[in-house]
Amino acid sequence: MNLISADNISIRFGDRLLLDNVSFGLEQGRKVALVGVNGCGKSTLLRILAGEEAPSSGEVAYKNDLNMAYLPQQPDLDPDATILEAAMDMDDPVMEVVSQYEQAVYRSAYDPKAVERLTDLASKMDSLNAWNYESKVKEILGRLGLHDLEQKVGELSGGQQKRVGLARALLQQPELLLLDEPTNHLDLDIIEWLEEYLSANQMSILMVTHDRYFLESVTNEIVEIDQAKLFQYNGNYSYFLEKKQERYENDQARSEKARNLMRKELEWIRRQPKARGTKAKYRIEAFEELKKDAARPASAGTVELDVSEKRLGGKIIELQHVSKSYGETVILRPFSYIFRKGEKIGIVGKNGSGKTTFLEILSGRLEPDSGVIDQGVNTHIGYFRQEEPNFKPGERVIDIVRAEAEVMKLSDGNEISASQMLQRFNFSPSQQYDIVDKLSGGEKRRLQLLLVLLLNPNFLILDEPTNDLDLITLQVLEDFLQGYKGCLIVVSHDRYFMNRMVDHLFIFEKGKDVEDFNGTYLQYRDQQDLQKFAEQESRKPELQKSKEKARGSSEKLSFKEKREMEQLEADMEILNSRKAELIESLNSGDLNHEQLREVAEEIEKNQEELDSKELRWLELSEKEG
Repeated sequence: MNLISADNISIRFGDRLLLDNVSFGLEQGRKVALVGVNGCGKSTLLRILAGEEAPSSGEVAYKNDLNMAYLPQQPDLDPDATILEAAMDMDDPVMEVVSQYEQAVYRSAYDPKAVERLTDLASKMDSLNAWNYESKVKEILGRLGLHDLEQKVGELSGGQQKRVGLARALLQQPELLLLDEPTNHLDLDIIEWLEEYLSANQMSILMVTHDRYFLESVTNEIVEIDQAKLFQYNGNYSYFLEKKQERYENDQARSEKARNLMRKELEWIRRQPKARGTKAKYRIEAFEELKKDAARPASAGTVELDVSEKRLGGKIIELQHVSKSYGETVILRPFSYIFRKGEKIGIVGKNGSGKTTFLEILSGRLEPDSGVIDQGVNTHIGYFRQEEPNFKPGERVIDIVRAEAEVMKLSDGNEISASQMLQRFNFSPSQQYDIVDKLSGGEKRRLQLLLVLLLNPNFLILDEPTNDLDLITLQVLEDFLQGYKGCLIVVSHDRYFMNRMVDHLFIFEKGKDVEDFNGTYLQYRDQQDLQKFAEQESRKPELQKSKEKARGSSEKLSFKEKREMEQLEADMEILNSRKAELIESLNSGDLNHEQLREVAEEIEKNQEELDSKELRWLELSEKEG
């Protein structure tokens, strides 16, 4: 049965028709991605389905007592609430007591009254059978990097607030989860955890995302908005690409056939006497339909990237012992590097590790504390920043472009006007004279990309370029960058984009020197997995000692804890056995590259589960030790 049904929905935004009388239903257990070009109405449709907005026409129906959670691109949270309060729905008695218990645990380190409350709250947790939920709260908040649960929401960055909103949506344990760009501003390890969590969970999902690995792993259906209509594909991202190409080719064939028929019909129409009122009415009506088919584009407009690049000189940019700190916090330890023509470098590291600070220094927007930046005279930097440009309210799109350049020089030496540039970036003539406030977030990012490229840079810096860009624009951008002859520096949490674009990485980690890793992002992750496995193996003797020590104290555990400990030991034995099988398979030499990757991923998942159970086992074993 459908959890949610939209019947004959139309959406208008001013004079723009985003959806034209479409119907849509989401069945239980389906994991659906909503895709389409920027500005086609994806986020608007999601808000309508979430009950945040009303459609221009049509209606939305929900299953009785549907438990639904919605994560918008920018969650609306109380700035005075703590992280824990914002992440939990206090209307639920179980959530309320778990929240009170967690706050008491957190404050017990400095507040004697909180210690006194713990016994009473623990009793309430027992009566509500809330311990499993409390464990889930800790897991989700911890995995999302939210550790200081007493910190006020108003003190958080936009990315951190997005994580709080995501935690709130997941903790509701909904039947239906609506997500708008859930991976934006998340660290790569958090994205990978979320991908695994959503894939394994039985909840139904409808999400807007540009992350193609995420689409491939999580979804089993894709709904595309194209030319104000919905097209459904029962499969993941790979299947969608195949079927979309078939539909595109069929549309082209139908349009060409319609054009040929229209020529014949036009000849017939013109041959008829003008004063004659007995023309075959059905043929005239058919002719009008043919005109529509012949004029219909094969698919929604796409972006065309073609710009001239200024030639690089012998010296590009040389960094000599460049460093940066804020107070006592070291952001960038002394770093030296000589950039070479044509290299494509990816920058990876957790949020707050200094990636954006490095880009600001490299682009000349921020002065380093020490060191020298020597830029060649022929080096022209184009910087696509993570933050949206501060467009003036009420300014027209074409005026924004003309303020930067009246013409753009193409790679073949020809020049095109500002209006032609905008058309190549999929801004229709009518949109060009719209005020910038009317653009969607993705359209503003596309305009931002145009403003960077029209300066013809030969040293291109891209900070999170994939955020809010649609899949079609991303594919075109990737094709353009693969042929780009200048230097390219990319910060991105999009694994697909990073794997395709860069040939080596700068690894940023707090308190450490920047590491230059010679390989792709996938190779870097494989190396991390091997290091993690080696560390786990080295911990085995310590774990064994803890087990032996705990045997003497297990008498002091409660009956429930003893049973839990026995179950943990049985589970760890199964997981260790499976890990041994996977390692043997990995070392067999019989696997191809894709199989090696799959086995490595399973080893990582196996190890994460083993770590979790070992940690709980140690907690129990040392409880009274």
